[in-house]
Amino acid sequence: MKKYKKNSISLIGAIGLGTGVMISAGIFALLGQITELSGNLFPFVFIAGSIVTAFSAYSYIKFSHNYPSAGGIGKYLVESYGKGVIASSAALMMILSMVINQSLVARTFGSYTMQLFGGPSNTWIIPALGVGLLLFSLIINLSGNFFIQTFSSVTSFIKILGLLIFSFGGLYATKFVFQLSETTSTGPDPTIFHYIAALALSVLAFKGFTTITNNGAEIIKPRINVGRAIIISIVISLIAYLIISFAVSGNLTVPQIIASKDYALAEAARPAFGGFGLWFTVILAILATVTAIIASVFAVSRLFAMLADMKLIPHKNISENIRTQQQTLFYTVGLAIILTILFDLTRIASLGAILYLTMDIMIHYGLARKLKDKIETKKGIIWTAIVLDIIILGAFVYIKIITDWLVVVVAIIIMLALLIMQNIFFYYQRKTEN
Repeated sequence: MKKYKKNSISLIGAIGLGTGVMISAGIFALLGQITELSGNLFPFVFIAGSIVTAFSAYSYIKFSHNYPSAGGIGKYLVESYGKGVIASSAALMMILSMVINQSLVARTFGSYTMQLFGGPSNTWIIPALGVGLLLFSLIINLSGNFFIQTFSSVTSFIKILGLLIFSFGGLYATKFVFQLSETTSTGPDPTIFHYIAALALSVLAFKGFTTITNNGAEIIKPRINVGRAIIISIVISLIAYLIISFAVSGNLTVPQIIASKDYALAEAARPAFGGFGLWFTVILAILATVTAIIASVFAVSRLFAMLADMKLIPHKNISENIRTQQQTLFYTVGLAIILTILFDLTRIASLGAILYLTMDIMIHYGLARKLKDKIETKKGIIWTAIVLDIIILGAFVYIKIITDWLVVVVAIIIMLALLIMQNIFFYYQRKTEN
């Protein structure tokens, strides 16, 4: 793929892209929602989520070693299922889950920014701020790989340093006692289904590692460094999630976390830092969400472009002077803007979890069954990942049917629409070729 610059992303740059996506949506956008499902055990849900993600990452690392590609997941699915409806539909599910994640982060940016002005959390300004962030990320992504990876790496470092300062202050306020949040009679009373469903959101918090695979053709020594970057990103994110979780846990009760779930870290900073803590945490959240959006748009546009170049999705270049990847940048950001305007944080996260886990199962199954004679793998790890995904997805869908059935209906409609669209696309493609 001559349109991509080989060896233009270093190992550090790849880690910056991965952690840039993870350490934002995971801790800023999802901590409150995970607490809503799991109560005061939310720090341990992140640990469980990292274990599930480790099993899942095995398949992606194996794929990246054999098929380093600028389109990552799209390439893996094509190798597994061939150029057809199944591979293209699953790849589009992945694209949608990543775009949904962008709208999740954009909304989070709006929610935290509004805390500086004491504004209500349900105002129209929140999606407007999110749209502004998405447009900013579009401009940055048109500037080139070197600037993007440098910007992502530097801001990721500043963000992690800031989160460590926040965590130190939070733990200092609790005299460095790692304790679980207090519960009250108004707090949630989770069942086993709630705990498993919470895992779906924690897995979503770690899914940013897939951003790395979508830049395989541009990473230096991709057969080695893609896997390294994935493992290091997951470990760094887990450490950050745990430290921050216990800092929040020691300063807020479960009902308080749930009440401020869209900006829980800002609320948790008040006991430790006072008014200054609010500003510090909100600025940190803004920096984190900006980094996440830029890194995610960077990866999704490349996956989109690869599918277009492979003639797996409907696409037509509007000008010879505009590259496919530049055009797909506009598709990516445009779709994210629509989702940011239409859905709230909880529903955005739920849709993303359902689509991602469905696609994830297809990735594992393709490696375990379709490519069993081409790629040497440890089948036990892959089938464990499949079973865990099915259990988590089943529990999450069950809880959502009870609490917010519309999300499940929308997810099913999206998947059916993708299958129908791709069937029509390939039908006319074959007809044209004949």
